[in-house]
Amino acid sequence: MPAIRPERTPVPTSDGTVVLDVALPVYNEEAALEPAVRRLHSYLKDSFPHRFVITIADNASTDSTLEIARSLCAELSDVRVVHLDRKGRGRALRTVWLASEAAVVAYMDVDLSTDLAALGPLIAPLLSGHSDLSVGTRLNRNSRVVRGAKREFISRSYNLVLRGSLGARFSDAQCGFKAIRSDIARALLPWTADDAWFFDTELLVIAERAGLRVAEVPVDWTDDPDSSVDILRTSIDDLKGIVRIGRDMMTGRIPVAELRDALGRNATDRSSGALLGQMVRFGVIGAFSTLAYLALFILMRTIADAQAANFVALLITAVANTAANRRLTFGVAGRTGAVRHQFQGLVVFVLGLALTSGALFWLHSGHEPSRGVEVAVVVGANLLATLLKFILFRVWVFKHPRRHPAGAH
Repeated sequence: MPAIRPERTPVPTSDGTVVLDVALPVYNEEAALEPAVRRLHSYLKDSFPHRFVITIADNASTDSTLEIARSLCAELSDVRVVHLDRKGRGRALRTVWLASEAAVVAYMDVDLSTDLAALGPLIAPLLSGHSDLSVGTRLNRNSRVVRGAKREFISRSYNLVLRGSLGARFSDAQCGFKAIRSDIARALLPWTADDAWFFDTELLVIAERAGLRVAEVPVDWTDDPDSSVDILRTSIDDLKGIVRIGRDMMTGRIPVAELRDALGRNATDRSSGALLGQMVRFGVIGAFSTLAYLALFILMRTIADAQAANFVALLITAVANTAANRRLTFGVAGRTGAVRHQFQGLVVFVLGLALTSGALFWLHSGHEPSRGVEVAVVVGANLLATLLKFILFRVWVFKHPRRHPAGAH
């Protein structure tokens, strides 16, 4: 990947080029589209002092949405229409953003749930070169939000899962109010894979891992009671997306290290951050590892004795656990040192094996226990081994070398 190294100088606004392109992805929005476009167009005409366009991205609507969009395009010179044959917000944004000639591209939901007064603060850090992406957040203490308790709970829970599983630092992944510099968009969008609602999360996670700066803007937001979003299905798809993007970063499908070299601001690696954040991520990975270990142990116990089942289950989950913690908990990207880390991880595995095997030996030394007691003992021993593993991972396996001041000897 060539070193793109965006200059991050202020966006030129006096040479007649389009500065801002605001996308409105729509599907069957014949009732909401026209008033939303007129309101947004009027606001930008009055409040945005530079050239802009509004792009209506029609996602295969089956009602009169496309006809209304074309009518608005014919009437308003700053409005254009792009029609897509398939649905999907992610697909729509990827398509129109990559084709845009504007310096900054943005999007908002067609219901205009977010107060448009936040548009200026959203765009400003991108125009100045201060930030690479800018996102609205409904979860900041300065945000003013009107919505039901159910949506509030789901939103906060989802963002908590993102922080725990992927180490995300942004507070609100799914707020429909985002902007990005076009040069950054052209570098990141080819690595996004989701065509639907998880697109927002995927873009933000990749951006953070690439060392880009994400500005957050508290917004005033009013829930749309007529929203057609299937909350349950979207939540399930988002959880699947979290698993997929974690796998993609670990396998190298998303070249995080190369993106950081090409785009990053040389920020301090996030793995040097707070102990609490590492513990949360390690705990989430450990929980999945424990479940996988338990399932493998029970499966192997049907064809082998307790010690053999414990060895096989612990070995398989140890290799996967080391790889996951290497990337997600301690922020080590690329293949450099991967073999050494796996070797050290196997040393930690041997210590864990000794602990769990010792517990099984003690359990079977007196009498033959029930299968339930046996499982309980190995799970308890495995949890204790997990605590030991975290300590050794942090102070030995993935310990960051001390940085000495320039000129120090």
